[in-house]
Amino acid sequence: MTTERAIVKAILAYLNGLPGCLARKRWGGGMGVAGDPDIDACIRGRSVQLEVKRPGERPTPLQLKRIEEWRRAGAVVAVVNSVSDVRRLLQENRLLDRTNEPDAAYIVGEQRETGLS
Repeated sequence: MTTERAIVKAILAYLNGLPGCLARKRWGGGMGVAGDPDIDACIRGRSVQLEVKRPGERPTPLQLKRIEEWRRAGAVVAVVNSVSDVRRLLQENRLLDRTNEPDAAYIVGEQRETGLS
């Protein structure tokens, strides 16, 4: 059976390969918040928080509480088991479409240069 660590590694590789995305593994410990999701990502300015579990495993009550806190703050959140789960989540939230769009700062700059504003 695949380890959670291997799943996290595959998801990070996938996310960090997307244009406009930065993803990091969140480590537990004295400086972190207990129960926060495993992966903290940002895709074109949108916060994505992912709790990674092996298939068949469930988040703890504390992890569910933290996920809900992130959701209320406006983040895209999910419990995922694979890269496929992450891809589906991003598609459902139209974040994959956005990685192919021109950068907003570029569009504003172009409008100023051409007088299209």
